[in-house]
Amino acid sequence: MSETTGLAEPNTQADAPDFSGWTCPAPLRDQPRVVMGHGGGGALSSELVQHIFAPAFGGDLLAGLADSAALTLGGTRLAFSTDSFVVRPLFFPGGSIGDLAVNGTVNDLAMSGARAAYLSCGFILEEGVEVPLVSRVAEALGAAARAAGVEVATGDTKVVEAGRGDGIYLNTAGIGLIPEGVDIRPQRAVPGDVVIVSGAIGVHGVAVMSVRDGLEFGVEVESDCAALGGLVEAMLAVTPDLHVLRDPTRGGLAAALNEIAVAATVGVVLREKAVPVPPPVANACAVLGLDPMYVANEGKLVAFVPRAHADAVLAAMREHPLGAEAAIIGECVETHPGMVVARTGLGGTRVVDLPVGEQLPRIC
Repeated sequence: MSETTGLAEPNTQADAPDFSGWTCPAPLRDQPRVVMGHGGGGALSSELVQHIFAPAFGGDLLAGLADSAALTLGGTRLAFSTDSFVVRPLFFPGGSIGDLAVNGTVNDLAMSGARAAYLSCGFILEEGVEVPLVSRVAEALGAAARAAGVEVATGDTKVVEAGRGDGIYLNTAGIGLIPEGVDIRPQRAVPGDVVIVSGAIGVHGVAVMSVRDGLEFGVEVESDCAALGGLVEAMLAVTPDLHVLRDPTRGGLAAALNEIAVAATVGVVLREKAVPVPPPVANACAVLGLDPMYVANEGKLVAFVPRAHADAVLAAMREHPLGAEAAIIGECVETHPGMVVARTGLGGTRVVDLPVGEQLPRIC
């Protein structure tokens, strides 16, 4: 303490901002080191891909920046995708890292209209993790694969030193067949398309947070983690002309819609009151100061559908267990290309921007 003022003397080093462990919002774009927000599915993630990975890898397939790449191999159209899972904790209400590892990749394939066929699975284990815990995760992964109708065809195991991991990380890659006449990708959104979401948003992110760090919201929320292949097949049975499908995982509904708007150079207008947000999720987000639009989901999809087919597609979705709460939430427009806006319940309009990073890190 200062003897002259009674106030603490400034300590330049101690008072300097400590960016370690920061997520967002934060002025991190010029950071020389990776921060958590780079894995959040928002603007930081996009910059990492566009400025580091895509130029380094080259090739045209990456330019689509879709959930999976559409390939033609031997005259057959295939979808190919990979994803990594670092969720904490490993088990949460409604699912586990094993469920996520299967459903996440199956859904990435489904967003191209593909029926998933085979998966690979990589376990990265931290030295000291209990073998029974590894077994529980493996059992959960196997059960999820059987439920999704896919086979784990190959895999890999690595072990890192104690203190260099977080128990168990998983990676899955998948391959599936794209039906004849199906062409689903973000660039196909056009003005006039109707925007449909398959159900309540924000559920998975809140479910994981409810068992993290002692947070309680009064009502248990279970993750919506599920494989969406069957729901997509029901939609394609109505029409193969679905323009865009996207599962709004990291960055939530807001990130997914912004990515589509930019890819297709179109505007998106939402009716905010039409976006289904269950009361427990709304209450939890209010407590945490979060916007449900930005909270990750793991069993929902958003679809851009030609207006002529929208009612029939919506009806088919509502007949499927995973689309029972499907709702039309907006439309694609010519104005403000590359931007998503929401019409509020009070008659105003607000911009739903791309998040910088992730509101809730390590939830998928």
